[in-house]
Amino acid sequence: MKASPSPAAADWAQRPERSNMAMLRLMSWISLKLGRPAGRLVLHLITGYFLLFAPKARAASRLYLGRALGRPARLGDIYRHIFSFAATIHDRVYLLTERFGELDIHVEGEALITDIRHHGGGALLFGAHFGSFEAIRALGRDQPGLQIALAMYENNARKINTMLAALNPTAQPEVIPLGTLDAMLRIKDRLADGALVGVLADRSLDDGPRRPVPLLGTPAALPVGPFRMAAMLGARVVFMAGIYHGGKRYTVRFLPVADFSTVERPAREAAIDEAMLRYAQALESCCREAPANWFNFFDFWGDAAPPAP
Repeated sequence: MKASPSPAAADWAQRPERSNMAMLRLMSWISLKLGRPAGRLVLHLITGYFLLFAPKARAASRLYLGRALGRPARLGDIYRHIFSFAATIHDRVYLLTERFGELDIHVEGEALITDIRHHGGGALLFGAHFGSFEAIRALGRDQPGLQIALAMYENNARKINTMLAALNPTAQPEVIPLGTLDAMLRIKDRLADGALVGVLADRSLDDGPRRPVPLLGTPAALPVGPFRMAAMLGARVVFMAGIYHGGKRYTVRFLPVADFSTVERPAREAAIDEAMLRYAQALESCCREAPANWFNFFDFWGDAAPPAP
């Protein structure tokens, strides 16, 4: 079943990650010049600014938090939500420059990644605009030789490569631009090499098919494309989230979603439905646990109010 994205989501797609990258540039300068403790003090000024002068983001935060918290969101909840967004972008500087000693990162489900590597295959890591996807870089401390590639849309790929080149030219990840003719072949080759290929599967920049999946009490239109790609490639799919707990504490969580290597073509669509449901359930669990980590600052559900508690 196909569902259309909300007008807010469609508008967001026309300006992908623009505010994210602008804030990353600012926080890069603050972090490298002032250090993490001083930089976090500046975060409160940035948070206050967005709280006052970004009414659309504030309204979207209020709607989402009403779902995740099961009660009307207070101003303090919205402040923590925006502050968490700023804090994770601030910490991106340390993750991308591999200064892991600045942070306390715990990994859950690492045995799943070890098993995938032991069997010589790669996997697709399906993340979301939730927490810090870059926190996965800490996994390389305990998994020598781990290969990680990122599949993202070309505009975002250019932006992150530009920023990484400025921060740490030697730490640039392999980026596979989605929407190109050879993207599928490149992903297939990297999986065959045993790499983990990360994809943010909660939203898309194109008008491809979507399916309504229960998320925080109301169906949300999730893009089918990432899951269909996984099915066509016969790939294993793992949910990944870098959950920010405040201060310098993070949890990198891996959960199994699907193994399409054993799915025959006639059963593919049913397997895609099941995988989308498992992905949404994992994401919802993370949202309940750490509500301030949701960074889709638009009306993701496309309606006016959250469901009643």
